[in-house]
Amino acid sequence: MRTRAQEWAQKAYEKVKAAAAEGAEEYKNMALKFPVLVRQAGLAQALAFLQSRGKGAHHAYGNDLAQVLGRAGLEALAEEARKAELMAYLRLTREVLQAAEWFKRFAQALMEE
Repeated sequence: MRTRAQEWAQKAYEKVKAAAAEGAEEYKNMALKFPVLVRQAGLAQALAFLQSRGKGAHHAYGNDLAQVLGRAGLEALAEEARKAELMAYLRLTREVLQAAEWFKRFAQALMEE
C-alpha cells in the first residue's frame, strides 16, 4: 500500500522527467516558483496566472500538476479552485502545494541549469 504522497511523487517524477527530456527551461522555472506564487497570491490567482501564459511551458506545468492530483487538466483544477467553498479551497490549496513541492524537488534534481 502506498501513501497519497508516494503516488504524487511517482507521477510528478514521470512528468518532470518527460519535461526534462524536452529541455524545457521555462517548465523548470515554473516548477521552482509555483509554490511561492501560491503562498503569495493564493491558489486561484496562481492557477489563473498559469492559464494566462498561453499554451507553452506554463500551461504544460499546470496540466501536469492537475493530472498528478487526479484532475483532467489545468482548466478543471482552476475551475474547482474558483468554485470551492472555504474548507474545500484550503484543502485543495494544501494538496496543490504538496504536489508542487514534488515538482520543485524533481525539477531541481532532473533538469540541468
